[in-house]
Amino acid sequence: MNEAYRRTATDPQQRSQLTRRRLLAASAGAAAALGAAGLPVLQTGTPVRADGKWRVDPLIPERNRGIILYSVRDRISAAPDDSGVPYGFERVLASLAAMGYKEIEFAGYNQHTSILGGRQITPTEIRKILDDNGLVANGTHTSINAATFQQQLDIAEELGMKNIGTGSDPTNSSYQSDWDAAADTWNELGRQAKERGMRLYTHNHDAAYSFLLDSGPLDANNKPTRSSGIRRLEYFFAKTDPKYVFFELDIYWAYVARYKHTKYVNSAGREKTALFDPILNVARRTKRFPLFHAKDGNRNTTVPNGYEMVPLGEGDINFQQFFQTIGESDFHHANWEQDSAPGGAAAPGQSLDFARLSYQNMSELTIYRND
Repeated sequence: MNEAYRRTATDPQQRSQLTRRRLLAASAGAAAALGAAGLPVLQTGTPVRADGKWRVDPLIPERNRGIILYSVRDRISAAPDDSGVPYGFERVLASLAAMGYKEIEFAGYNQHTSILGGRQITPTEIRKILDDNGLVANGTHTSINAATFQQQLDIAEELGMKNIGTGSDPTNSSYQSDWDAAADTWNELGRQAKERGMRLYTHNHDAAYSFLLDSGPLDANNKPTRSSGIRRLEYFFAKTDPKYVFFELDIYWAYVARYKHTKYVNSAGREKTALFDPILNVARRTKRFPLFHAKDGNRNTTVPNGYEMVPLGEGDINFQQFFQTIGESDFHHANWEQDSAPGGAAAPGQSLDFARLSYQNMSELTIYRND
């Protein structure tokens, strides 16, 4: 484990001070934007009430705290070894359950074949491991296409999922016509998922919130070269049926989008500035986001994305403000993710150490209520 994270994880006072400072430090600019939109503005500090009838509730209910297994993919896929670190589905899921996680989002269904004598684990066997550890499958990142969708629904159903999704955008295109075609496909697949008792969702990276090319002069291929200022995924929100198509916001990549995608050229050839607000993006349609990737980052403008990934609660993203403002805590499920968690041969236990620290920080997010 990184030495700074090790000290934080083993010193409760230092960790408490660190998470409280970072998670409660709402910027004045963000507060102003939320207030102008008619949304609640986070108040820092402990509230005071004359009759003392405040209660403190978890901001993310215990039953809704999850992890996507991509964060610990090194240990899911590891062959048996003598490191003493859990490997494979049975051992890793038991370890995550012991940390407190209640939900699992899958990122593939394979482990090292040597664990079961040369054969691959089956969805039925994975389901038993989930049940034995009191875990619930809340989603998956799999391939979403018409040819294999029913097969993927069969696996999801076997695992008891209520959501089925992908880690990729519905299209990588910048053009409106391609997003129109993707919306038609997703509306139909979403309808099929609903027939099976599931919700279809897509997960964003920062490019999903870049600007659509939908106006201005055409290029040699009759494609538009300028933008009306509409962002790709926000166009997709409007083109898809809210009964059939849902979303998983990757909070880290949404803040990267806020940093990177600020300017576009309009049809008149003028550069325009438009700021993206991840909280407002969700709050306007909060019931279309059943899932979130609770992924943290330290602000660093010397790197292309403007942030560097760190364990949840150890970075600069204000999860307290985010989850408190969007509301609907019973509906929303937070899956911890850190793409960079695996430590390789030098630190085989790092991803599980980061999972433990991230769960602890997630569990310490609280909200005061006076009802």
